[in-house]
Amino acid sequence: MKKLVALLFAAGFSLAASATPETFVMDGTHTFSRFEYSHFGFSTQLSRFNSTTGKIVLDRAAKTGSVEVTIDAKSVDTGYPTFNGHLQGEDFFDTAKYPVITYKSTKFNFNGDKLASVDGDLTIKGVTKPVTLTVTSFMCMPHPMMKKEACGANAVAKIKRTEFNAGKYAPYVGDDVALTFAVEAIKE
Repeated sequence: MKKLVALLFAAGFSLAASATPETFVMDGTHTFSRFEYSHFGFSTQLSRFNSTTGKIVLDRAAKTGSVEVTIDAKSVDTGYPTFNGHLQGEDFFDTAKYPVITYKSTKFNFNGDKLASVDGDLTIKGVTKPVTLTVTSFMCMPHPMMKKEACGANAVAKIKRTEFNAGKYAPYVGDDVALTFAVEAIKE
């Protein structure tokens, strides 16, 4: 009987140990936040932010986690410096008053063992709205170059820029904005 109790205790202990949350720090050289919108119906414009930082806490066994992302709004990159400055102005990101954009998760949603979406709060220009990120790919494995555990993901969401006080020229310049996030993070 003692052996059975010891075995059950050891099994319970190892299960609890495997449910330990892991923390991953975003790799700024492989993590980008992008946005796209219709430009007068002529074309879909694609732009990105060159500086996105954050961390992911993941408990794969418990199927829980959290993510915090900070985007440097001054790092907006349209491919054209004059337009970058225009987007940093009061009509759009107003980076003098609001230098960062943040996303903080409230819940990870799994479909079986696969991370399917993340619910959270997006803050742009001091306005916070709930936004769900649909995860289109997610994988964790040993990083072949860094020799550490790493996770990578792609996620998408749609927002209306007018809801964040950035609606200049809407509806001619599209109010609907597609957000995409490409993330790679290394275990601490």
